[in-house]
Amino acid sequence: MTDKQLPAIIPENSLVSKIHDVRGLKVMLDSDLADLYGVETKVLNQSIRRNIYRFPKDFMFQLSEIEWQSLRSQIVTSKIGRGGRTYLPNVFTEHGILMLSSILNSQQAIQVNIQIVRIFSKIRQLLIDGGVLKLEIEEIKRKINNQDKNIELVFKYLDELTEKKSKPRKRMGYMPDDL
Repeated sequence: MTDKQLPAIIPENSLVSKIHDVRGLKVMLDSDLADLYGVETKVLNQSIRRNIYRFPKDFMFQLSEIEWQSLRSQIVTSKIGRGGRTYLPNVFTEHGILMLSSILNSQQAIQVNIQIVRIFSKIRQLLIDGGVLKLEIEEIKRKINNQDKNIELVFKYLDELTEKKSKPRKRMGYMPDDL
């Protein structure tokens, strides 16, 4: 089966909703990834612990208690002690998710990873496009501001010209005596 024939097994909006912004990075929770890969979170984390050397801090990190509380309030998870987590979750950056594909080798994990990488690429492109758009808007604003100054200057000159015309002018040149 070629890459083009692989069906999207998870709706894109469902994947996007599982991407969170933590410490200025786009990340996904271990529990969300485990669910997407079709394994239990503890199985995912066991595989990670066995291959921890593959996950430097810029690929994966554990949330602080404050970060986890903040995320829990956004995604509404169960409370600790009521069937919820007993450990702070790990989160994975795009590179960490790519590395997961090397330790989880199921067909589902491969397909999900391909989808996730494509979504991260789209997000990155949107951020780049947004940055370019911001620069273009700032350039337009700067030009408009310069134009405003130029327009004000033109009106100032016009005002000066009208003031000069309203003052009586002293006649110059040859004047016949009979006038």
